[in-house]
Amino acid sequence: MINASIPELRRLLVAGELSPAELAGTFAARIESIDPGLNSLISRVDAVAPAASEAALAGIPYLHKDIFCAKGTRTTCGSRMLADWVSPYDSTVHERLTRAGAVLLGKTNMDEFAMGSSNENSHFGPVANPWDEKAVPGGSSGGSAAAVAARLAPFATGTDTGGSIRQPAAYCGVTGIKPTYGRVSRFGMIAYASSFDQGGVIAKSAEDCAIVLGEMAGFDRRDSTSADRDVPDYTATLGESITGLRVGIPKQWFTEALDPAVGDAVEAAIDELRAAGAETVEIDLPDADIALAAYYLLAPAEASSNLSRFDGVRFGYRCEEPRDLQDLYERTRSEGFGAEVKRRILVGTYALSAGYYDAFYRRAQKARRLVSAHFDRAFEQCDVIAGPVTPTAAFDRGAHSSDPAKMYLEDIFTIPVNLAGLPGMSVPAGFAGGRPVGLQLIGRHFDEARLLNVAHQYQQRVDWHRQMPPVAADSSNQ
Repeated sequence: MINASIPELRRLLVAGELSPAELAGTFAARIESIDPGLNSLISRVDAVAPAASEAALAGIPYLHKDIFCAKGTRTTCGSRMLADWVSPYDSTVHERLTRAGAVLLGKTNMDEFAMGSSNENSHFGPVANPWDEKAVPGGSSGGSAAAVAARLAPFATGTDTGGSIRQPAAYCGVTGIKPTYGRVSRFGMIAYASSFDQGGVIAKSAEDCAIVLGEMAGFDRRDSTSADRDVPDYTATLGESITGLRVGIPKQWFTEALDPAVGDAVEAAIDELRAAGAETVEIDLPDADIALAAYYLLAPAEASSNLSRFDGVRFGYRCEEPRDLQDLYERTRSEGFGAEVKRRILVGTYALSAGYYDAFYRRAQKARRLVSAHFDRAFEQCDVIAGPVTPTAAFDRGAHSSDPAKMYLEDIFTIPVNLAGLPGMSVPAGFAGGRPVGLQLIGRHFDEARLLNVAHQYQQRVDWHRQMPPVAADSSNQ
């Protein structure tokens, strides 16, 4: 049951062979027994089984990344600043999943305010990778990826600002999709960098991602950046042949900077796409290093603005016995934010300051346009782009803690996609040193259906997405 797809679980529920309460109970019991060793959840929610329904996700349990507001539930963003905050309203994503009949089991751990690539920056402690407890699960959606990999829920929500769905999905051997910017509403999703943040899905397979994304996506008047476009039935085209599909391979992504074992796994995955009928073409994407530098100016600048609301006055953490208003601000923010959040606020404030705005922020915006233009040129030659998600497999916890710049390099292949606002996926593609590797697929704007089709066709030929880490396999009798 724990490795069953969403359609398989729905068939059991509709046939009456399984009740929503029994299904939720199975996963709740797994959380109880397995999660203490992973720390993938921040809080649990009493599951409310829906009435009988034909909705796509009726009775299917899931987990929320603890950045999505759900009325009456604690929503912490992995921070001391919001450690005890209970949301008074629902995010659009939560509303839509509830309408589709999905059953919330809990909120997953994450890097504080989504700032990190390892899930070591949470106020609630680091998350362990289910494949190797010494390894990080990736970030910032590491709790969601680890929980799905350990089969604690059929799917989980995530957010992707610079790779925060795709990178942890790759590290944990699960499937994750970041849709086009604007495809999923950001209303009720606590902001890190508003022009980059995008909600998405982490699940076992492309098919499961297609079902969930179809329920999450769509226009929302409450989000000014929401795209007013029809949402296709992502499941309708999963079975289409990819014969003749042009797959672009960025030559700059396969260099000595890429771990050879990761490169071999990704090359083998691309060979499977060729065997399924796709054609490959070498493309030029020369801006990975430029994109990385631009992102780590632009995103912190937006974070500096967004996080100014956490001041100890309106809601969230407040320091004890402040002497005056200035002391209230200073100590609340010093005590409430962790080191990485403070680092990015300082970088962003500096980049926006008088005398440095043109030298840093404006130039970074020009670089963003350049990255987007190079993707446009690449898509004149191909239909999708394929390559690695990360330069290495998951690294050991603590390995990059003293070197933030080295940590940031883990996002070098994912960040360009966010700068351009394109859809991207991570698909399990094997192992390097016993730790999972992800194949990254990138599409044109609003072409999620094609990405899901390619990923699904690949997953019909391989079984990497069905393999379970030891912590899950040892309990697979449930």
